[in-house]
Amino acid sequence: MSDYTAKRIDEMQASSGGGFVKARAELGVTAFGVQVIRLGPEETRYPEHDHSHDGQEELYAVLSGDGRIEIDGESTPLDSRVLVRVAPEARRKVYSGANGIELLVVGGAPGEAYAVSPFSELD
Repeated sequence: MSDYTAKRIDEMQASSGGGFVKARAELGVTAFGVQVIRLGPEETRYPEHDHSHDGQEELYAVLSGDGRIEIDGESTPLDSRVLVRVAPEARRKVYSGANGIELLVVGGAPGEAYAVSPFSELD
Protein backbone atom coordinates (compact mmCIF):
# COMPACT_ATOMS: atom_id res chain seq x y z
CA MET A 1 0.00 0.00 0.00
CA SER A 2 1.23 3.48 -0.88
CA ASP A 3 1.95 6.21 1.67
CA TYR A 4 -0.91 8.25 0.20
CA THR A 5 -4.05 7.96 -1.89
CA ALA A 6 -5.41 10.67 -4.17
CA LYS A 7 -8.64 10.41 -6.10
CA ARG A 8 -11.06 12.87 -7.66
CA ILE A 9 -14.37 13.13 -5.80
CA ASP A 10 -16.35 12.76 -9.03
CA GLU A 11 -14.63 9.39 -9.64
CA MET A 12 -15.54 7.97 -6.21
CA GLN A 13 -18.40 5.55 -5.57
CA ALA A 14 -21.56 7.20 -4.30
CA SER A 15 -24.90 6.02 -2.96
CA SER A 16 -28.26 7.70 -2.30
CA GLY A 17 -28.57 8.88 -5.88
CA GLY A 18 -25.03 10.30 -5.85
CA GLY A 19 -25.65 12.31 -2.68
CA PHE A 20 -23.39 10.27 -0.37
CA VAL A 21 -19.82 9.89 -1.69
CA LYS A 22 -17.90 7.09 0.02
CA ALA A 23 -14.65 9.04 0.45
CA ARG A 24 -13.42 7.10 3.52
CA ALA A 25 -13.58 3.75 1.77
CA GLU A 26 -12.28 5.09 -1.56
CA LEU A 27 -9.20 6.58 0.14
CA GLY A 28 -8.64 3.70 2.55
CA VAL A 29 -9.09 5.86 5.68
CA THR A 30 -9.42 3.72 8.82
CA ALA A 31 -8.90 6.17 11.71
CA PHE A 32 -12.01 8.37 11.23
CA GLY A 33 -15.10 8.73 9.09
CA VAL A 34 -14.99 11.03 6.09
CA GLN A 35 -17.66 11.39 3.43
CA VAL A 36 -18.80 13.94 0.88
CA ILE A 37 -22.46 14.94 0.91
CA ARG A 38 -23.96 16.44 -2.25
CA LEU A 39 -27.30 18.22 -2.25
CA GLY A 40 -28.87 19.88 -5.28
CA PRO A 41 -30.38 23.37 -5.24
CA GLU A 42 -32.80 24.09 -2.38
CA GLU A 43 -32.71 20.47 -1.23
CA THR A 44 -33.98 19.32 2.14
CA ARG A 45 -33.44 15.52 1.98
CA TYR A 46 -30.41 15.44 4.29
CA PRO A 47 -31.83 13.67 7.34
CA GLU A 48 -32.06 15.37 10.70
CA HIS A 49 -30.02 13.24 13.09
CA ASP A 50 -27.73 13.08 16.06
CA HIS A 51 -24.98 10.70 17.11
CA SER A 52 -25.91 10.12 20.74
CA HIS A 53 -26.01 6.37 19.96
CA ASP A 54 -22.33 6.20 18.90
CA GLY A 55 -20.76 9.31 20.45
CA GLN A 56 -19.52 10.64 17.11
CA GLU A 57 -18.83 14.34 16.71
CA GLU A 58 -18.75 15.77 13.21
CA LEU A 59 -16.95 18.53 11.35
CA TYR A 60 -18.64 20.07 8.30
CA ALA A 61 -16.67 21.97 5.63
CA VAL A 62 -18.16 23.33 2.40
CA LEU A 63 -16.34 22.27 -0.77
CA SER A 64 -18.68 24.15 -3.08
CA GLY A 65 -22.01 25.93 -3.03
CA ASP A 66 -23.76 27.19 0.06
CA GLY A 67 -26.65 26.54 2.39
CA ARG A 68 -27.28 26.34 6.11
CA ILE A 69 -27.15 23.87 8.94
CA GLU A 70 -29.68 23.76 11.76
CA ILE A 71 -28.28 22.51 15.04
CA ASP A 72 -30.78 22.05 17.86
CA GLY A 73 -33.04 24.59 16.13
CA GLU A 74 -30.32 27.23 15.61
CA SER A 75 -29.49 28.06 11.98
CA THR A 76 -25.91 28.74 10.82
CA PRO A 77 -25.07 29.81 7.24
CA LEU A 78 -22.67 27.51 5.37
CA ASP A 79 -20.18 28.64 2.76
CA SER A 80 -16.53 27.94 1.91
CA ARG A 81 -15.27 30.15 4.78
CA VAL A 82 -17.18 28.35 7.57
CA LEU A 83 -16.25 25.22 9.52
CA VAL A 84 -18.85 23.74 11.87
CA ARG A 85 -18.22 21.19 14.64
CA VAL A 86 -21.28 19.40 16.03
CA ALA A 87 -21.34 17.48 19.32
CA PRO A 88 -22.73 13.92 19.32
CA GLU A 89 -25.95 14.81 21.19
CA ALA A 90 -26.87 17.79 19.00
CA ARG A 91 -29.59 17.32 16.35
CA ARG A 92 -28.42 18.54 12.95
CA LYS A 93 -29.91 19.00 9.48
CA VAL A 94 -28.37 20.53 6.37
CA TYR A 95 -30.26 22.59 3.78
CA SER A 96 -28.70 23.56 0.45
CA GLY A 97 -28.88 27.01 -1.10
CA ALA A 98 -29.86 28.07 -4.62
CA ASN A 99 -26.73 26.51 -6.17
CA GLY A 100 -26.69 23.33 -4.12
CA ILE A 101 -23.92 22.35 -1.72
CA GLU A 102 -21.10 19.83 -1.52
CA LEU A 103 -19.86 19.16 2.03
CA LEU A 104 -16.89 17.31 3.43
CA VAL A 105 -18.02 15.63 6.66
CA VAL A 106 -15.42 14.22 9.07
CA GLY A 107 -16.50 12.26 12.12
CA GLY A 108 -15.24 10.21 15.02
CA ALA A 109 -15.95 9.47 18.66
CA PRO A 110 -13.52 11.20 21.05
CA GLY A 111 -11.34 8.69 22.89
CA GLU A 112 -12.72 5.73 20.91
CA ALA A 113 -11.27 3.61 18.14
CA TYR A 114 -13.07 4.34 14.87
CA ALA A 115 -15.70 1.75 13.90
CA VAL A 116 -16.53 1.57 10.20
CA SER A 117 -20.25 1.85 9.37
CA PRO A 118 -21.27 -0.82 6.84
CA PHE A 119 -23.20 1.73 4.73
CA SER A 120 -19.91 3.61 4.08
CA GLU A 121 -18.20 0.57 2.56
CA LEU A 122 -17.77 0.16 -1.20
CA ASP A 123 -20.29 -2.04 -2.99
